[in-house]
Amino acid sequence: MRRLKVPLGPVVLDPSGPALTEDDRRRLLHPAAGGVILFAHNFENPEQLLALTGEISRLREPELPIAVDHEGGRVQRFAQGFTPIPAMRRLGVLWDRDKEKAKRSARAVGTVIAAELGAHGLDFSFTPVLDLDYGSSAVIGERAFHYDPNAVGALAAQLIEGLAGGGMAAVGKHFPGHGFAAADSHVAVPNDPRSPKEIFRKDLVPYRAAIKAGLAAVMPAHVVYAQADPEPAGYSRYWLQEVLRGKLGFDGLIFSDDLSMEGAGTAGGIEERARAALAAGCDQVLLCQKPEAQDRLLESLASTPVSVPERIERMRRRGGRDFRKSVAYREALDALTHIP
Repeated sequence: MRRLKVPLGPVVLDPSGPALTEDDRRRLLHPAAGGVILFAHNFENPEQLLALTGEISRLREPELPIAVDHEGGRVQRFAQGFTPIPAMRRLGVLWDRDKEKAKRSARAVGTVIAAELGAHGLDFSFTPVLDLDYGSSAVIGERAFHYDPNAVGALAAQLIEGLAGGGMAAVGKHFPGHGFAAADSHVAVPNDPRSPKEIFRKDLVPYRAAIKAGLAAVMPAHVVYAQADPEPAGYSRYWLQEVLRGKLGFDGLIFSDDLSMEGAGTAGGIEERARAALAAGCDQVLLCQKPEAQDRLLESLASTPVSVPERIERMRRRGGRDFRKSVAYREALDALTHIP
């Protein structure tokens, strides 16, 4: 099959099932498409996954980067044939007992994720979660490493370095922090009433450590921080331009969170949401499990280029070898078995 040569666009979307349909191919070949995110509905077994990612990679040039939410705990889309990754809270509990062992374990988690996803044709995972565990957000909960921002930063940095050792980039989420707001942005518009000063003092600490460790991408939260901006962070030039790009010096890729979530609804319909995210400073926007809306979004962004294509290139997995054959991977697997 001859590859379509077309620059990558600003839309990241998911196929409808475990194999590409003609409609999937049409969407992924659209000039506005720029990446793929896979979910549990795209997975049956390792062999099928490898066939799916292989077909996606052969569709166009440059290839569409392929990602997944593979954090561990309750957010791990692939099960059969993949090592169960513990919830990040378990690393935080370990941190309170043995900080060095916790850091080694976090690095091991990154190594295993990178080796196993890379061997199945994926480029990166939307991980680590950099939110603080304030005990008030059920949607974050055990996905967070810890309530202590220094612990979160240290553990996330190790996980990022473990991913990098396996040739994989990292995505920090949900900027500037989803841990305090109680509502779930999948079904509501969460509000965080704290002052920017308080958020800077706590929630941004892990981002400084993660960026120093080589964080390649960030995903902002669909949360309104009303004392800073009336718009959710993903639509806020204050948070994305002034704070993330300016004060934190981040020069990597910014992904919107899924535009179909209720927390994204403040900007209007899907097309309006995408334009608001891109105008605020997002490089790419996600729209998942909404095929008809994906069609409308692709058409609405058909002539919208990605501002800095090099940021997307940083998300591609590096190294052609199977990292599962490495000593580092075997040692990382052993380390995971010793996480209490």
